[in-house]
Amino acid sequence: MSTRTILVTGGAGFIGSHFVKHHLKNYPSDQVINFDKLTYAGRLENLKEVEKNPNYSFVKGDICNPSEVAKVMKNVDMVVHFAAESHVDRSIQSSIEFLETNVIGTYRLLEESRNQNVSKFVQISTDEVYGQIMSGSFKETDVLNPRNPYSASKTGADRLAYSFFETHNVPVVITRSSNNYGPNQFPEKLIPLFVTNLLVKKKVPVYGTGKNIRDWLHVEDNCRGIEAVLSKGKNGEVYNIGGENEYTNIEITKMILNELGKGEEMIEYVEDRKGHDFRYALDCSKIKKELDWKPVISFEKGIKDTIRWYQDNEWWWKPLVK
Repeated sequence: MSTRTILVTGGAGFIGSHFVKHHLKNYPSDQVINFDKLTYAGRLENLKEVEKNPNYSFVKGDICNPSEVAKVMKNVDMVVHFAAESHVDRSIQSSIEFLETNVIGTYRLLEESRNQNVSKFVQISTDEVYGQIMSGSFKETDVLNPRNPYSASKTGADRLAYSFFETHNVPVVITRSSNNYGPNQFPEKLIPLFVTNLLVKKKVPVYGTGKNIRDWLHVEDNCRGIEAVLSKGKNGEVYNIGGENEYTNIEITKMILNELGKGEEMIEYVEDRKGHDFRYALDCSKIKKELDWKPVISFEKGIKDTIRWYQDNEWWWKPLVK
C-alpha cells in the first residue's frame, strides 16, 4: 500500500488519540497529522507513545478557522473528523460553542476537502442523533430525532457531511457509535468521573433513579470499526458501531463501586438531566455484514482494565479533578 497522509481532527481527545495510536500501529508507513485546538479535553499527554514517531505530527489549530484548515489540509489524502464539543451537560448550559465547532467547523473541513479532492472523509457521529428508543434498536436508515443541543449539533454536522456527498461528490462516510469508554477519557463522562471521584473519596452523582440505559463500546473496538470504514466503507453510507453491552447507569455505578470495594453509601442521587434520553441502542448488522467488523472486548474485561488504568495513572487525571 502506498503511503497516505491522514488528517485526524481532534486527535488529542479521547477517541481521536486512541485512533491516532491505532492507525500508526497498523499502518506504519502512513503519515498522520493531528490537528487539535487543545481545548479542556484535548491533551497531548494522550499521545506520549507516538510523539517521537517520525510519521506523526501535531498542528495546533481551530477547525473553524478557514485559513488554518486550508494550510493543514494541503496534500492530505484522507480526513477522519473527531473534533467536537461532546458533553451533553455543557451543551445544556450553553449551546453556542457546540454549534460553532460541530456544525461550522465541520463545514470548513468539508469545503476544504472538496477543494483538495480528498479520497475519503470520515465523519464521526454518535448514536445520540437518533434520540431515544424504548425497545428495539436503531438502523442507519431510521429517522434522526436529537433531543438535546449536543446531539442536535452533531445531527447538523452528520447531515451537512452527507449533503456534501450528494451535492459536491465529496467521498463522505459516517460512523455513529454508542457510548465509548476506556483509558484517557476526560473525567466528566460517567465512567471516568465515577472512578476518579471514588479514588479521591468523593460520592458519585447518579441522575434521577439511574435507570437510563446506554450501550457501551470500548474505544479500541470503535477504532477498529472506524478503520474498517476508512478502508472499506462505501461513500455516502452510514455505519452504526455499537458495543452490544446495554446497562442501566445504576448497574454501571454498582460495578464500579464493587470493583473499588466501595459501598452504595457513596452514591448521591441528583436531579435528572433536562431532556434526558432514556435508552440508546444500535443495530450493527450492516457493519458486521459489509465490513466484517464486530466488537471483541467484553465489557467485563474492558471496565476492569479501564478502572485499573485510572488507578495506575493518577498523574494523568489528578490535575483535571477539582
